[in-house]
Amino acid sequence: MAILNFDASSIEPTSDFEVLPIGDYKAQITKSEMKETNAGDGEYLSLTHTIIDGEYKGRLVFCNLNLRNKNAKAVEISQRNLSAICRAVGVMQPKDSSELHNKPMLIKIKIRPANAQYGESNDIAGWTAINGGNTLKKIVPKPAESTGATPPAMPWDKD
Repeated sequence: MAILNFDASSIEPTSDFEVLPIGDYKAQITKSEMKETNAGDGEYLSLTHTIIDGEYKGRLVFCNLNLRNKNAKAVEISQRNLSAICRAVGVMQPKDSSELHNKPMLIKIKIRPANAQYGESNDIAGWTAINGGNTLKKIVPKPAESTGATPPAMPWDKD
């Protein structure tokens, strides 16, 4: 038992349980842990991302990556997501998940609709480097030399 002498009527409660709006947020991984699946037949990497900028600074977003699972598709998707995280933070061959901690990146937030068990919540739909380092860029051909010839039309030039 602890003596508190606290008056809750004088302090506004936190509202951190509201979902974040869809969008891109600067964040970093601040906690990671391998956990056993509920079925006991696999493991997942539990990641905690902390928003580091803007109106929602300090908010937490969670993500689980099924790295050891009997469902091969779940493992493949999780490995692709881990690859995106590694590229976003510039650590291509981490030996330990702590090597991914405290490195700023952009995370794309989406909203998972409510279901019979849970209210709506946030999911991470993607990870990219803050400078856009791991995004695909459209390749634009150099203009033709001044020979008077018109360069051929490219597929992306069509309307």
